[in-house]
Amino acid sequence: MYPAELVKPMREELVAAGFEELHTVESVENAIKREGTTLVMVNSVCGCAAGTARPGAIASTYNDKKPTHLTTVFAGVDKEATNKAREFMIPFPPSSPCIALFKDGNLVHMLERHHIEGRSAQAIAQNLVGAYDEFCE
Repeated sequence: MYPAELVKPMREELVAAGFEELHTVESVENAIKREGTTLVMVNSVCGCAAGTARPGAIASTYNDKKPTHLTTVFAGVDKEATNKAREFMIPFPPSSPCIALFKDGNLVHMLERHHIEGRSAQAIAQNLVGAYDEFCE
């Protein structure tokens, strides 16, 4: 578990961009099962989360088509919520950061850590926008 004061600015970056924090198993279950599209960003303290994953996820939301719901869990902080989110991401192995798009409760697009590391925030945003254009209204 990371100290709250360490992760506070990392949480706030997504919250300020309109992402809903999910802290409990129940909140994750309810969010993913909602009608429409739900983006789940598994946030992390690592450099690729700060440098590209969070900025890319935020930039992707400026697209005409975007998820109905923007959500986030924090790996290493909200352990149970993160584990529940990862259950919905099977068959992909746990990784953080990662970004998943669900449509009507079904996983339709996944960016694992290895898709994020070494890529620019713009490349991540473009990848997500492609998924939004296909799956979002």
